[in-house]
Amino acid sequence: MQSKHNKQLVPLAKQLRKEMTKEERHLWFDFLRFYSVRFSRQKILGNYIVDFYSAKAKLVIELDGSQHYEDRNVEKDAARTAFLEGYGLKVIRIPNNEVNRNFRGVCEHIDEVVKQSLSQLR
Repeated sequence: MQSKHNKQLVPLAKQLRKEMTKEERHLWFDFLRFYSVRFSRQKILGNYIVDFYSAKAKLVIELDGSQHYEDRNVEKDAARTAFLEGYGLKVIRIPNNEVNRNFRGVCEHIDEVVKQSLSQLR
């Protein structure tokens, strides 16, 4: 297993933090930023930069735009998920349109997943 941190990706991660999508900004500023369990945004894990990451809950949250449902990207996302799960992380993928249509439901789902993850770690 390769190192969790890839220094070559630091400039890109910083850029992605500055240029978050509107769905990422909404989830970050209106929920995750002050959530009771700490999350990081645009976290480098291996050769990937994940949207949101909680070390304590061992959770990765990925917000997916429509490009993630194209055949070649479905395969890339599956490889990415397998890599992250190799670290013992749980990966949840949330479509951008779900963040826009059902923000409260998305937040409730994340909260349930975090609580379940934390209860399994005890």
